[in-house]
Amino acid sequence: MENLGVGKVLLVEDDERLAALIAHFLTQHGFEVRAVHRGDVALAAFLEFKPRVVVLDLMLPGQSGLHVCREIRAISDIPIVILTAKEDDLDHILGLESGADDYVIKPIKPPVLLARLRALQRRQVPQDSVRGALEFGRLVIDRSCREVRLGAQVIDLTTMEFELLWLLASAAGTLLSRDDILNRMRGIAFDGLNRSVDVYISKLRGKLNDNPREPVCIKTIWGKGYLFNPFAWEV
Repeated sequence: MENLGVGKVLLVEDDERLAALIAHFLTQHGFEVRAVHRGDVALAAFLEFKPRVVVLDLMLPGQSGLHVCREIRAISDIPIVILTAKEDDLDHILGLESGADDYVIKPIKPPVLLARLRALQRRQVPQDSVRGALEFGRLVIDRSCREVRLGAQVIDLTTMEFELLWLLASAAGTLLSRDDILNRMRGIAFDGLNRSVDVYISKLRGKLNDNPREPVCIKTIWGKGYLFNPFAWEV
């Protein structure tokens, strides 16, 4: 993966006044921001600007934010934060299913967005400062190169998927509630309606060949949370 510039944010937002406000606020806090206002120019801007993170509105002229999200995710695993005016849980799930790592609901509070971006930055630790790998039979999770291997197959994970898998695997055999997971991953408490953890767990199961109807690798403990089974990967 190409080394992307630290602190560079691509902001895709059709409301130019809001975009200017966000860009000004983030610039004051040390970010370099490039703003575009149409979905059909977002990918070209991404390739040219090489941001560290993308902040993406869902409702855009030219192409939808979901389409842009899928385009970027097809070629990069950098964090994507979606902006949505909808509080509908389904809207958030669609964004996460399209490859987004996080979301912020409009009207946007710039300090909240800043906190989310800084949290994502903290997860993007330079590879030479991170060491360690977890091995569970055929499954190897290598944090030094952020690579996951299942036997001879390299599993392609987004930033958030990798962090969630590392969190679960680091606590192998221990039950983690959704509250635990969200507090560690995003610094916020599970509100009872947020389904993002369930979405990411489902995506991980699919990529790791875990049976979604009767999962044995990442188990659901109903009403309590999730448990990573350290013995499921043995040959």
